[in-house]
Amino acid sequence: MRKTATDSSDKSQLQDTQAQQDERGVHIDKVGVRGMQFPIQVPQSDGNTLGTVANVGLFVDLPKEVRGTHMSRFVEIMKDQTDGLDTTKITEILKQLQQKLHARTAHLEIEFPFFITKKAPVSGIESPMDYKVRYVASAIDDEIDIITSVAAHVTTLCPCSKAISQYGAHNQRGEVTLQVRSRSAVTLEELISVMEKSASSELYALLKRPDEKAVTERAYENPVFVEDLVRNVAVRLRDLTQITWYQVEAENFESIHSHNAYACVQSG
Repeated sequence: MRKTATDSSDKSQLQDTQAQQDERGVHIDKVGVRGMQFPIQVPQSDGNTLGTVANVGLFVDLPKEVRGTHMSRFVEIMKDQTDGLDTTKITEILKQLQQKLHARTAHLEIEFPFFITKKAPVSGIESPMDYKVRYVASAIDDEIDIITSVAAHVTTLCPCSKAISQYGAHNQRGEVTLQVRSRSAVTLEELISVMEKSASSELYALLKRPDEKAVTERAYENPVFVEDLVRNVAVRLRDLTQITWYQVEAENFESIHSHNAYACVQSG
C-alpha cells in the first residue's frame, strides 16, 4: 500500500540529526541563539521590579565529535526566567545551559533599557530617564564570571573654553559606559549615580525653563574634560568596595569639532 505524506508509521522515533557524529575535528567555542527578544523583570533598589524587554543571547561550546546543538533547549531555559533577573538568576541560567546541553562552557548576553524616574531640579516634575544595561556572563566548569555594563548620557562643559572665553563656554552631551565585576551585588542605580555625579551635570527627559537655567548654570560651575570625567568615576568607585574590577569609557560628542573626544581607564 502506498504511504501518504501524513502516514508517519515508519517514523515512530524521530532522528536526532544534531547528535550525529562529526568527523571534521573542529571544536566550536560558542554556538546558540542570538537576538531573542524576551520580557523580563529587573529588580530596583527600592525593592520593586521594572518590566522591560531584553535582547538575549545564549551559547555553549560544542565538542568536535558532535555535529550540532539543540537550539530549542536555549529557549526552554529562558522561558522560566521572567519573574526577576539578577546576578543569582544569571548564575542559575549558566548552570542550566551546562547541564541541559552537556557543555563545559556556557555564555549569556542580556541587553535591555533600564528606566529611572527623575525629578527636575527646580520644578520637581517627574519624567523617566533611560539607560542601556548589558550583562555578559560566562561559566567555565564551576567558575562564573559576570560583567555588568551600564551606559548613561551626561553633560560636560569644557574647562579650557571657559578659561579663555570672556563669556560662555562650549558644552556637549557625552556618553559614559561603566563595566564592573563585583564580589557582591551592586545596584544599577548606584552605578548610574556614580557616572552622573562625575559629569558637569546629569541629564533629564523633561525640563521647564527654571530647570534649564539650573542645569546650565550647574554645568558652567563644574567644567570637566573627558579625562576628568573618567577619573572622577574611578575615584567614586573606591567607595563601592564590593567592586573588584572596572572599566570606564567616556565619549563627548563635541559641539565645536567634527570629531569626538574619548577617554578610558581600567582598574588593575
